[in-house]
This record gives sequence, C-alpha cells and structure tokens, in this order.
Amino acid sequence: MNQNLAVADYAVFIIYFIVVSVYGYTVYRKRKQDEHDAKAYFLAEGNLTWWAIGASLIASNISAEQFIGMSGEGFFLGIAVAAYEWLAAVALIIVAVWFIPVYLKNKIYTMPQFLKTRYNESTALIMAVFWLFLYVFVNLTSILYLGAVAINGLAGGEYLHVIMVGLAVFALFISLGGMKVVAYTDVIQVAVLIIGGLVTSYIALTTVGQYFGVGENAIAGFKVLMREAPEHFKMIIPKPTANSSQLEIDKYLTFPGLMSYLAGIWIINLNYWGCNQYITQRALGADLQTARTGILFAGMLKLLMPLIVMLPGIAAYVLYKDGHLPQLVGGKDGAYSAVLTFLPTGLKGLSVAALTAAIVASLAGKVNSISTIYTLDIHKKYIQKEAGEKQQVNIGRLAVFAAMLLAVLFTWNDILGIGGVGGFTYIQKYTGFISPGVFAMFFLGMFWKRTTGTAAIVGVILGFVLSVLFNEYAPMLFGNETLLYTAYPNGKGAFEIPFHICMGLSFFFTMLAMILISFAGPKVNPKAFEIDSEMFKVKPQTTVLIVITLLIIVALYVKFW
Repeated sequence: MNQNLAVADYAVFIIYFIVVSVYGYTVYRKRKQDEHDAKAYFLAEGNLTWWAIGASLIASNISAEQFIGMSGEGFFLGIAVAAYEWLAAVALIIVAVWFIPVYLKNKIYTMPQFLKTRYNESTALIMAVFWLFLYVFVNLTSILYLGAVAINGLAGGEYLHVIMVGLAVFALFISLGGMKVVAYTDVIQVAVLIIGGLVTSYIALTTVGQYFGVGENAIAGFKVLMREAPEHFKMIIPKPTANSSQLEIDKYLTFPGLMSYLAGIWIINLNYWGCNQYITQRALGADLQTARTGILFAGMLKLLMPLIVMLPGIAAYVLYKDGHLPQLVGGKDGAYSAVLTFLPTGLKGLSVAALTAAIVASLAGKVNSISTIYTLDIHKKYIQKEAGEKQQVNIGRLAVFAAMLLAVLFTWNDILGIGGVGGFTYIQKYTGFISPGVFAMFFLGMFWKRTTGTAAIVGVILGFVLSVLFNEYAPMLFGNETLLYTAYPNGKGAFEIPFHICMGLSFFFTMLAMILISFAGPKVNPKAFEIDSEMFKVKPQTTVLIVITLLIIVALYVKFW
C-alpha cells in the first residue's frame, strides 16, 4: 500500500502527456489559417462533431472535485449522491430539446449576450462581471487547488506548488489554441478519465472481494458492498426523527431525501447545464441536430459517472469500517486517494493520468469561457469597440493567461480557504447562492414573453438575498420549525436547513416576485424571443436516444430505491 509513484507510473503519465500535447498541436496546426477568426477561436464555428461536443461536455464537467469530492460523498452518503449524475442526464435531455433551440435560433454565443438581447445591457454587464469573478475565484481556483492536492498526495506530498504550476501550464498550452483544440483534446481526456476511473473502480471491487474472502472478482466485490453497507445503496435518505443520530441528521442536511427532488437538485442541474457559458459554449457554434446529439451523448456518458466517481468511495467505506484502510487523510475526501493505494504499479500512473485529464480539461474549458465572456461581452463592447478579429483573438489569449495567473496566485497559499471546506463543498456553497435567481431569470426569459428587464434584475438580486436568508439567518429568525421547513442541528450547536430546500424556497419566491413585477409591465415585450413549436421537434433517432437514457435511469431508481 505504498502511496508513492514508481518509475512505471511516471512512464504511463508521460505517455499520456505526450499524446495529448501532440494531438492538440496537430489540431491547432490544421486550423492555423483560422487563428485570427474570433468565432473560430472562441466557438470552433460549426466545426465540432457531435461526439466532440459530448466528450468535451463531460471532460469539462468531471474534474478533481468530482473524483475526490463525490467519492467522499459516496463514502459518507452512498449511492444517493449518484442522483447528481443521473438527473444531470435528464437535465441534458431538457437542455437539448428546449434550451438549445432558443439559443441557436436567436444566434446566441455567450450567456451575457442572451441577457442583453432578451432584457437589457445593464443585466448583461452585471452578470458578465459576476460570472468572471465566479469562474476565476470559485471554479478555477478550486479545480486547480483540489487537483494539485490530490495528485500531490499520490506523488509523495512534497510537490504541491510544482504540480499546481504544471497543471496550469498544461491547461494553458491547450486553451491558447482556442475552442476547437480544447474540444478535440477533450476527446482524449475523457477517454483517459473514463478508462482510468473504471480501472480504479474495478481494482477497488476486487480488493473488497479479496479482503472478504470471495476472491478477486469485481461482481462478488460489489455484492459484498451491498451486504456490508446496505444503507449506502438507498437513493432516498430518510427524514430524521426525534430519535435520529447526529450522523443521520448530517446525511439528511447534505441530501434531504425526496425534498431534494422537488426543486434543489433540478435547479442545480438545469442552471449548470443550460445557463452556464462554461458548458453551453460547446454547442453554441454547431447546428441544431449536431448540438442536440452531442448533448444527448453527454447525457448517456453521465450514466457511467457514478461507477467512476462514487463507487470507490463506497468501497473505501467498507474497507475502512472493517479495518483494512488506515486513517483517512482529510476525512471523507481522502477516500479516493486511499483506494488508489491498492493499485499496482503502472495502473496507479493511469489513475493519476485520469485525474490529470479531468483537471486539465476542466481548467482549459473554464479559462476558454472566461476569455470568451471577457473579450466579447466586456472588452469589445466597453473598452476597445473597434477591435478587429486578430485583436480579439490576442485579447482572448491574454485573458486566458491572466485568469490562470490569478488562479495560481490565489491558490498558492490557499488564500480563499478552499482546503478548509473542501473543493466540492466550496463550489456548491458559492454557486448555489446565485443559482435560483439566475435560473429563474433564464427560464422566464426563454419561455414567458412578458418577463421584463426590471424583473430580471430584481430576480437575480432577490434570489441571492433569499438564498443568504434561508441558509444563514432563517433558523435564527424563525426557530427550528415553521410551516415552510424543518431545521436540524448541524452538530455545531446551531440549526440548519438542508441546502436543497433553501434553493427551492429561494427559487419559488424569486419566480413569484418576477412574475408579479412583469405583470405590472407592458403586455407586449418587444425584446421577447420568438418561439414556435417547430423549434422543439426532434428526429426519430434523437427520440430513441432520449427513451434509452430515461429507461436506464428508471431501472436504476427501481433497483436502488
């Protein structure tokens, strides 16, 4: 169970690095004639295939916070955390069928552009600045920090800053080539992270089988997990009672059973997959059918993710409970790294490559989105209005470099305190406060013509204020029980409302306020998008993909309910 990497592990990692770098440079050389075309640089202007879009979506989504954080939640909660991934597949179907047609028909290339076109310039500018701060100081920093910590733990624990800089430079190398290079190298990245992740899960299951005397058999090992930790194979966390332990209460606070499915988890997924420049940018340069197929392909890949990022955490729980694992470093978030100690030489290098692929793909995708928003929605409109195509590309590259430099500086000594709460929690905490207002603003803007610009501004501000109120102050103001919710002791001498319930309440009251304000405005809104039923029709092959995905999800829920 030696955690340090051997020569063979480094060799596997170096091979991965060379393959990705050479392939990325080859893609860049092929599109060099378009390197001064801004739309080709930022959006790959219609050149991405459906499989490149789908793979890039997954590669950008799965990063160290999924490998480390969701394995930790698997250790703590069990299979319930898979709802984030399986319902993401449903969210991707909704985005493919209803959201993307609206964006493409109205020639939307960035999310601030959507807000300017649908509402007004003030709303667009406010959100553009907010997204830049969120992407740089929350998403980019946490991905970089948590990724460096994870790899550093496997490399011996003495190279944190070297690894941090190495990840940043590798991501810069890919992202400076533009969206097409990012997307096509993501195809290799997602292949590496899926293969490496599956290998890790397989070794974890065979290790469980070995220690429990059923042989080195993955299926037998899975049956051992279900036998030794039956509570970890329930999708619905039961609501606490007066006799519940603090552990049961803590689980419910993290994932409040059926209440999660009423609003919270849908807001998280639909806002992330449908109203997020970082994600939608992959599809905004393609035609409708290509974009739809790519998004649905990503949805099918999402069904695999719990096997890769959650199952090792459950295996670690069973091994830890039975005394076969040492004390976890970093609590539950140390579960994934602990499982990696069982990997043989060479395969450990593959797992590090998988982690690196997830981290670098997310970093590259994130800085490309930062570059796109800054260049097209701020610099071109307010600083250098006459900037030509070549200048926009150069500005975009400078923005890439500046964003990555800021991320490195702010994670160098963990200035933002990411390590104190864990990267996964850090991201959820700070993005969750704004998600209800942003999603309400986008949802009503797309599908209700009377929504006004005033309602949009009020909505995004009110959504944030209400999120803070329900998360931080409601238990103190109203006590631990009201008609709206029940708060539970969080083990720190205070009461807390489950986070998903807070999001649902914030979203409901934000939507209500926006509807009332819009009713007070004009009956005919000249900035409303034109929508017709033809936009939402899907081809038979698309319907087949949707039905297959939904049937798999239903079968999984029936099995683990």
